[in-house]
Parts: sequence; C-alpha cells; structure tokens
Amino acid sequence: MTEPNGSTLRKSDPDEPRTSMGTTLQPAQPGPREPPETRGRTTIADGVVEKIAGIAAREVPGINALGGGFTRTMGAVRDRVPGGHASAGRGVAVEVGEKQTAIDLQVVVAYGVSIREVAAEVRENVIAAVERMTGLEVVEVNIAVNDVHLPDEDTSEASEDRVQ
Repeated sequence: MTEPNGSTLRKSDPDEPRTSMGTTLQPAQPGPREPPETRGRTTIADGVVEKIAGIAAREVPGINALGGGFTRTMGAVRDRVPGGHASAGRGVAVEVGEKQTAIDLQVVVAYGVSIREVAAEVRENVIAAVERMTGLEVVEVNIAVNDVHLPDEDTSEASEDRVQ
C-alpha cells in the first residue's frame, strides 16, 4: 500500500516504538511499581505525638498526673470551665522530625511507688505506643518527677469543692 506522497506503509511491529509527529511513544513497561508508602509524604503534628505519649504515660500504674504544678493548676481551672476539657498532651513536650522524635514528660507519682520502676515502665509504654502508632523512632524519653501525690490530697480537694 502506498501513501499519496509515494512512501510505502508497512505493518507495524507491536514491540517497536511508535512515532507520531516526531514524538516517540514507548510501550508501557511492566515492572515493579513503587510501594504505596513511598508515593507521598505523611507529616505528624507535634500535638499528635504529645497526645499519644500523654495517654501512654497515664496508663502506667503509679502515675497520678502529668504536668508541673502551674500546668496542673491551669489545666484544672480550664477543665472546670463549661466546655473545657482535659488535654491528653498536658505535661508533655516533644520535638518531632521526619523520622525521629524526642519526648519530655512531667509527672506526678503516687506515694509509695518505686520512682525508678515507674519511670522505666512509662518510658517503655510511651516508646512502644509512639513507635507503633506513628512509625517514628523515639530517640529519648526524659521524665521529670515534679511531685508525689499523697492519698489524703484527694480528700482535701474534695472537701474544698463541697464548700460553697
């Protein structure tokens, strides 16, 4: 078969690249595709890591509260305001990078517990929760024990709330 300009058309080979208006079209290459986790970027806000760490720390028996004296006082005031709610990240500070995070906790322990054992358990629980949920490597968990909660402190606070 000949075209009007005198050239001959030949049957195209399916394995040969086709041209159209000077552009070479390559057939789709069957091959390994990029895994889904590499097709895009995930960022995790500091507040997310703070909440995860705070909840994980509070799960440990012997931890009475998180935060320093002022932080706990202001949090208690905010919690009593209508519409106020406890912050899961209170007493937690984090630095979050692309692949790693560092966590600082301020805790109040219950009287009579071994602070060393409670701190070790908090560290273990926080690291496990943050790494499992975020995929970030936790490089350090620093724990500052700011207070010891005495059993009779609950009754004095409760009696103050009853007085009007």
